[in-house]
Amino acid sequence: MSDKMWTHVKLSDIGSIIGGATPSTSKELYYGGDIPWLTPKDLSNFHGRYIDRGERNITQEGLNSCSAQLLPAGSVLFSSRAPIGYIAIAKNPIATNQGFKSIIPNPDKVDNLFLYYLLKYNKKNIEAMGSGTTFKEVSGATMKNIEVMIPPLAEQKRIAAILGALDDKIELNRRINANLEEQAKALYKSWFVDFEPFKDAGFVDSELGPIPVGWRVGDFTEIVAIKGGGTPKTDVAEYWGGIIPFFTPKDVSDSCYVLKTEKYITDCGLDHCSSALYKKGTVFITARGTVGKIVMAGCNMAMNQTNYALLGKEGINQLFVYNLTIKLADRLLKKSNGAVFNAITVRDFESEKIIIPQHDVLLNFGSVVAPIYAMILHHNNQMENLISLRDTLLPKLMSRGINME
Repeated sequence: MSDKMWTHVKLSDIGSIIGGATPSTSKELYYGGDIPWLTPKDLSNFHGRYIDRGERNITQEGLNSCSAQLLPAGSVLFSSRAPIGYIAIAKNPIATNQGFKSIIPNPDKVDNLFLYYLLKYNKKNIEAMGSGTTFKEVSGATMKNIEVMIPPLAEQKRIAAILGALDDKIELNRRINANLEEQAKALYKSWFVDFEPFKDAGFVDSELGPIPVGWRVGDFTEIVAIKGGGTPKTDVAEYWGGIIPFFTPKDVSDSCYVLKTEKYITDCGLDHCSSALYKKGTVFITARGTVGKIVMAGCNMAMNQTNYALLGKEGINQLFVYNLTIKLADRLLKKSNGAVFNAITVRDFESEKIIIPQHDVLLNFGSVVAPIYAMILHHNNQMENLISLRDTLLPKLMSRGINME
């Protein structure tokens, strides 16, 4: 396609730039209605493109009381106040707080899905335009005058279709994985909380209530080893930028597996810190600051000192350790909240009493859920490849680096 077909426009030339507002929080009648109302926080852990609601709804009275507008479905939402650059498309009519500068696209000039990807492509440039001392914000006037390049509408739709097809598959995999994880959790609950497969074998009393015959109560650390991590010196360049994933709480996602990390270390870096190279399947739990987030290593990786690595001892399956730790998380969090700052300690684990099943039960559980988690990990690897492809194509398509003819 010729570069001449792309034209410079301001965002205000292709849509209406709309800010948001917050109804008075002291007025109960302004909240709890049927109008979805978003804040940037609602997009902080949002991984799709189309969003239908946030944590809170407002009433019509709440909407009328402030300068927020009800944005139509298809509006492109852009968080303009730190953090700048969360982007989503309204799946249905929606309102936002003042942390957004949303765009109601003119359908004769811009395709809304193309606009979504265009904003993602220009995110860093827009973020750099933010101003303010306490926190950065992109003003309405700045947003209106941001210049971008767009092709004709038909070309926009073709570009959006290419990128959208990749995101469709990514989002489908996320939904499948969420369903698979729910299945695995349901199996764990059936076996080790409700004891449904073992009711015919009879029960005995224990300090944790009735348990199946042959099972017993023991300490968490009787069956799980707790290991620590460490960070190589950050001012030694040769320790960083290698190929070993280095897990920190920032790397927790909505998946049960973590595959990629923000930082990577070298073999030399691993040798100069107190973290081991933990094997695929190791359970990580965040223990300081961000507390109680639980994931499994999707590949071999090291970790920093704000986490614990949990390793099942002989005969204890890692998938059982993962689900058991999730079950214990609420109790561990309650303990951490009583400290000067939120933290989970080794002593917290040592004081946890758990129900320990018979060895053959653990083997059977592992064999039942292993295919489920293998499929989850397969989908995660596939998603990483698709995300990488999408992120490689995005700048090429938006900078006319690929001939679309």
